Amino acid sequence: MKRSNERILTTHTGSLPRPADLVEMIQARENRETSDDASFNLRVKAAVAETVAQQIEAGIDVVSDGEMGKPSFASYVKNRIAGFDGQNPEPRIFTDRAEFPEWNALSSPISTALSVRPMCTGPLSWTDKAAVQNDIDNFKAALDGADHEDAFIPSASLGIISEIMHNRYYPSEEAYLYALADVMKEEYQAIAQAGLVLQIDAPDAAMGRHSQFGFQTLAEFRSALAQRIEALNHALEGIPQEQIRFHLCWGNYEGPHHHDVPLREIVDLVLQVNAGAYSVEAANPRHEHEWRVWEQVKLPDGKVLIPGVIDSTTHFVEHPELVAQRIVRLANLVGKENVIAGTDCGFSTSAGVPRVDQAVMWAKFRTLAEGAKLATRELWQNQ
Repeated sequence: MKRSNERILTTHTGSLPRPADLVEMIQARENRETSDDASFNLRVKAAVAETVAQQIEAGIDVVSDGEMGKPSFASYVKNRIAGFDGQNPEPRIFTDRAEFPEWNALSSPISTALSVRPMCTGPLSWTDKAAVQNDIDNFKAALDGADHEDAFIPSASLGIISEIMHNRYYPSEEAYLYALADVMKEEYQAIAQAGLVLQIDAPDAAMGRHSQFGFQTLAEFRSALAQRIEALNHALEGIPQEQIRFHLCWGNYEGPHHHDVPLREIVDLVLQVNAGAYSVEAANPRHEHEWRVWEQVKLPDGKVLIPGVIDSTTHFVEHPELVAQRIVRLANLVGKENVIAGTDCGFSTSAGVPRVDQAVMWAKFRTLAEGAKLATRELWQNQ
């Protein structure tokens, strides 16, 4: 994992808008309306090359494959692993949205792709390991000759899989998590062994408090989170920490968020994840103030903080000076070499459900790069 040793590097959290024709192909595959794998694979490969080039042009240093071939950042798992079936009839309840039912009825869905929620009804086992290798091969082909600092592929956390696709087979939640760990570790290892950075996408680590555990105590949520982190660390065994980044968020949607668990209530558990970097929301109005958490909490030696300095749910294009301010105040607390400037979350965590217009998103990426240059100038001015 590259560090900001000479300048502030830039990155994002992985998911990017898919081209319209690719979205149609993904939807057709999800609806089982087609089995034309050859055409799909060719289009995904081309889309990965396109989005990598666009990221680099916008000034992003640490790029991703955009998750071009996935229906969503987490639900893709059901297409690769056997043991999931049916449809969970229980609605997902977010306590902040439930408190404002009239607004909630008019607001856009959190994710159409995630509304398809099969349950775990049998033993978990791989059925499509080739999909992981395809992700890697497509990304490496796009990176060949590209001017980038580093590259990562996101993969779903055990916790978000278990939250979306409930256990109806294993004798306990712990048994389910470790069964997930035993299968997902193969995807995690494949990404790392390919020489890429692995990003674990874990919205459950924060969002889970006001969704799955919205009507339970903080202590019960922390206990569940600790169990998930223990199982995740089991799945990550053997992968160097410097090849792992852990992303958490409070739900990638524009909403009240007034029931979000404060970062200070979970940061001790988050830092127990055996990762080299931690990606956290730090730009949106509910969480920007939490940069001050790092006044009291020490970032462990050798670790990297990837704060979101661009909001992924609003069409405001942040001013570069504001981006620089966000970077500098954290760099002054944890060390400039330990900061990589990022985004709060993905800009299209589900195919066909972008949070921000694509042209505006690229403008936000360019201002992210501009803000990082301003921060670099300020932080390195006396050297």
